[in-house]
Order: sequence, then C-alpha cells, then structure tokens
Amino acid sequence: MGLSNDRIRFNVGGKIFETTATTLANAGRDSFFGALFDENWNLSQPEDDLFIDRNPDCFAVLLDLLRTGDLNIPANIPDRLLHKEAMFYGLINHIRTAKWGSFDGNRLHLSRSVTGIAPGDGTAIRAGPDGGCCVAHGSVVHVFDWMLEEHPTINLDYQRVNDVGWIDSGNIVLSACERLGRGGGGMGLFSSSSGELRYKFQVSHDNQIKSYSAGALSFSPDSKIFTSCKGRSNEYGIGVWDQITGKQIDFFYESPGWSLGDADKLQWLNGKNCLLVATLFPRKDNCYISLLDFRDKNMVWSWSDIGSPATVDEKRVRDAIAMEESNSICVVNEFEDLGFIDLRMYGGGSSVRWSSRSRLMKSKMPDEPCYPKLALHEGQLFSSMNDSISVFCGSDWVLTSRLKRSYGGSICDFSIGGDRLFALHSEENVFDVWETLPPPII
Repeated sequence: MGLSNDRIRFNVGGKIFETTATTLANAGRDSFFGALFDENWNLSQPEDDLFIDRNPDCFAVLLDLLRTGDLNIPANIPDRLLHKEAMFYGLINHIRTAKWGSFDGNRLHLSRSVTGIAPGDGTAIRAGPDGGCCVAHGSVVHVFDWMLEEHPTINLDYQRVNDVGWIDSGNIVLSACERLGRGGGGMGLFSSSSGELRYKFQVSHDNQIKSYSAGALSFSPDSKIFTSCKGRSNEYGIGVWDQITGKQIDFFYESPGWSLGDADKLQWLNGKNCLLVATLFPRKDNCYISLLDFRDKNMVWSWSDIGSPATVDEKRVRDAIAMEESNSICVVNEFEDLGFIDLRMYGGGSSVRWSSRSRLMKSKMPDEPCYPKLALHEGQLFSSMNDSISVFCGSDWVLTSRLKRSYGGSICDFSIGGDRLFALHSEENVFDVWETLPPPII
C-alpha cells in the first residue's frame, strides 16, 4: 500500500481537524475516507479544507478510533448518534470491532435485555448478519437492527409463524401455518426495514399451485432456501426455492413411514452438500434424522429411535445439530444430556452415545416446560436448559461455562450471529443480548 505522507484538513461542522493519509487508510476502501484515495492508495489532497456538514464531536471520536483502534465515547455523545455518524462514514464495523472482542462463549457478558415485545410465549429468535435480530411471537415478528432499534412490525393477521430466517441484512423469510379452510400459509420474503411483503414462495404439484404450511427453514451458500412443507394431499416433504427469484426449483417427497414435512430442524451441510432434516419429540413420538442429497433425490443417511431400547423418556431427543468436522450429529434430551451419533455408520448400525451432563440436576427440574436447543459456533457447542445456556469446548465437549441471569423464565430459543448471542425467554417475554468484551489493553 503506497501511502502518501501528505496531511489533510477537514472542516466538520465548522471545526477544523488535521490528520494523515496513514490514519485515513485505516478506514478501508469501502469507507467515506477510502474514496479520497486513488487505485494505488495515494491520497487526493483537495486545495481547500474538505468540508463535511456533520457532527464534529462524533467526528473527533471516529478519527481517534482510526488513529488508535480504541473507542472512547464522551458522556455527552449518545450511542445512537455516534452509530448513525459511523454509518455515514462507513465505519460501523470499526465501531463493532472496538466494542466487542472476537466471539467467545466463555467470555460473554450480558449487555442488555429487551422486554415487553408481545404477549404469550415466543416462537423463535434469529440473529441477523449485522448484529440485529428478529423475534417471532405467534403471528407477529419484531425486527431489530444492530443498535436494537425496532423496525416496523410484521403482522401475519392471526397466521402463526413457525420459523424465521435472514437472507441478508435487508431481507428475512417467514414460514407460517396454513389456515384451515382459508389457505394463506407457506413462506414469504419480507423487507427487514419496512416489513413489506416482497414475494411469496409457492408450491406447485401436478402443475397446480397448492396451499401448504411451511415449517423449519435453512439456507445454503448458493442462494437456496429449504423448508419443511405440509400440504393437504401429496405435498409432504422438503421444498427448495431460489431466494433471488422466489421460484420453486425442487421438492423432496417424504418416503413412506418417514417424516419430513413435519421437520423441526433443517441444517445445510456445505461440506457434504446435503441437508440435515430432523423431526423431534414432542412433535412426533419418535425421532427421525436424515441427510438428503438433492442431486439424485437420495436419503444418504438416516437414523430413528423406533425400536430402540429406551428405558425412560429421558432419552427422547429434543434437538439435533450436525458437526461436520467430527462426522457426527449431536443431540440433546430434556435433561441436557448430550448424545452423539456417528455419521460414518448408517441407520441401524448407528446408536446414540449419551454423555450425561446433568444427573445432579434431575431432582431439581422445574415444573415449567423445557425447551432445550443446540448451536455450534466457532468450535464451541452451546446448549440451552431451563433459564441458562451451557458452553462446551474441546474434543470431548467439556462444560466450560454457563450463561444465566436471575429472571425471565425458561429460554425457549437462542441464536448466535453478528458477534452476539440472543436468548429468548418464555415467562417474562424478554430477550437477552450477550456480547464478548474486547481484550484488556495492556
């Protein structure tokens, strides 16, 4: 990077600032300041002071951030104002990097809680790619940006939302139940900023458009959307759409005796080019987990607990997640016991290797419903249990920390993304935001 040593002066809102090309280059090519350089990273110095009609106090903070990498916000500058100024200059990622360290489940701290979103139990919470999130309650979805400012609510008019997922920072997909006798179910793409419906994803069978309920969602890097589909006749299985055009491009019909249309969990496995599909208790009395290869419409791996010698209900699987690096699937029961299934063994040859984590807790189980969930992020395994989330690390998945606060009731769902962990509680209608503190300055 051949940088000029010339200095540059700014007049920001009537206040003069002077800095160097090296400092401005720290902002990156896609920033406001990056536009001042040519293709060889030489500074194009204007003859006069460069006037910017923006807040000078915020500019001073941002310029200091480019100089030192540290974020020091005076008490007289609201966070919201600084964030908006940072967005204007294209420095929002610099703000986030300075405020948060690299994501580490063992160093997360409770940043804030958001309360009073909607009545009733929450359905799902999903972290957005830019640090925001969306929360589904019944037929309503609330969308928050990374500053946790709420966008217009998406209301499906008494049509229950089953799942929600982010396409990108500007678009989210909602899956919803069909209303008996009225139709209207399925899946739609909405603007995350305005709540506007952009298009619906339709299911076509025998050249006819069908009404259906859409369930669990998953996305692949090549712009495909997968959802479990439950129709009225033969449309049971997994549908596939192009997220750019909205057109249906494939459908995997469920095999006799199997359960794909009711799936609770979908997960795209990029390394195996397959989709994990899991239908779990209590939606079904038995658990069905499979890997689907859409290239030749083949179920390349499957496992079910039908016929397994389960002695008590404690072995019933409540969530599942594939871990490609170890060629295994991790499952969890209602007592937070983790189990592992070897993907290298097929069907009847596969069994769950249970690793009890909570024998001492079983006599203290609360009466309220339990919603165990699993997540895998940057080599760490996360498992929710009642009002806390456990963090497991290492090849043996050793319990290393537990995230918990004092109120809110059971965690019904949690999600990780944008350097944050979001946990949705059922009892007090609240979600928590957990962040990793930056490392201390030595």
